[in-house]
Order: sequence, then structure tokens, then C-alpha cells
Amino acid sequence: MKEEKNTTSLRNKEESKKKFLRAVGQIITTKGFSGLKVNHIAAKAKLDKKLIYRYFGGLNQLLDEYVQQQDFWSNVKGNKVPETIDDGGKTFVTKMLTEQFDYVFQNKEFQKVLLWRLSEERPSLQKLAEEQEKSGEMLFEHIIAPHFGELTNLYRGIAAIIVAGLYYLNLSTEVNGTIFCGIDLTSETGRNQIKDAIKFMLEKTYNEAQITR
Repeated sequence: MKEEKNTTSLRNKEESKKKFLRAVGQIITTKGFSGLKVNHIAAKAKLDKKLIYRYFGGLNQLLDEYVQQQDFWSNVKGNKVPETIDDGGKTFVTKMLTEQFDYVFQNKEFQKVLLWRLSEERPSLQKLAEEQEKSGEMLFEHIIAPHFGELTNLYRGIAAIIVAGLYYLNLSTEVNGTIFCGIDLTSETGRNQIKDAIKFMLEKTYNEAQITR
């Protein structure tokens, strides 16, 4: 009986946490960042605001969990990472970058988080940047550096340009218009052009590393 009660309590807690996290996303997309107040979130979730402190520890911790849940690179783990990588990460990185491109395009909430990150300093957003760097560093240390050797820093620069460029293309499409460099970024044809460019740049980068080494 006690075990059943604990299971029910845990299930209720997890369901309530999901409601709070969904409420944060709904507020961001409708009212913007200024609407992220404890009372507003609790009202949207239709739950007692005290549960935010009980389940998360406070507003900042709730926002931390929401941001990390939304971020693409913070969730590149588990079955997303192949057990064996024998091409210096080329196939894996190409797949992840094309998935990032689609993920940001489709996830309007995360687009708001990215804009929020550029416009305001908050602990949750700083923590996101730090978590992204940790995830990226593991990739560089264990997969990229052994393959690229002395060219690892050059690869870092290329990766930074590609990742940032993909973020910008999606944000620009959402805010300023659908055409960029003559490419319609809302059409399947246009988006495939960008994905082909990603593959082309990475192919050239990896080929150059083999020649140099």
C-alpha cells in the first residue's frame, strides 16, 4: 500500500513538473520573457505556485530545467551517439548539424530561448552556454582531436561558424523573412540546399585534414 502511494505521488510530481515546463513555453511564445513570473507560470499551469519551490527549488531552477530541455546540443547523448566512430566524427557531426538545423526551425519555443539568450543576461541562459560548451568539449576531446591533431583549433573555428550560421538562418527566417542569399529557407528545396552545403563543407574539411596529416 505504501509503495503504491509513493508511486502515485511520484507520478503526480512528474506530471505537475511537465505542466510547469509547458506553461513556461506557452508564456515565452505568447507574452515573451517578461511574463515569466512565478504567479503567471502557476496560473498558466493551473497549479499552486508553492509547487514550483517544492519541485524545482525556485523560479531560476525551473527556467534552468526548461532551457536545458529545449536545447538541442544539451540533449545529444544516449542513443544519439554511436558506440563506434571510425571516421573522425564526420558522419555523426554531419547528422547532428542537419538535425540541429531542422530542430531550431520547427521549435518556436527554442527560437525564443535563443533570442532571449542574445538579449538578456540570466543565470539559466549562462548555464545553458556552459552546458553546451561541456558537451562540445567532450566531442572535441574524444572524437575530433584524435583525428585532426594540430588542425583541431581550425576545426573548432569551422564548427563555430557552421553552428552559429545555422542558428542565425533559422532566426532570420522567423523574424525577418524567408529568403536568404536567394534561398527560400521555408521550402524543402531551400533547406536541402543548406544541408548539402553543410555536407560539402565538412567533406572538404575532413579531406583537408587527411591531406595535411
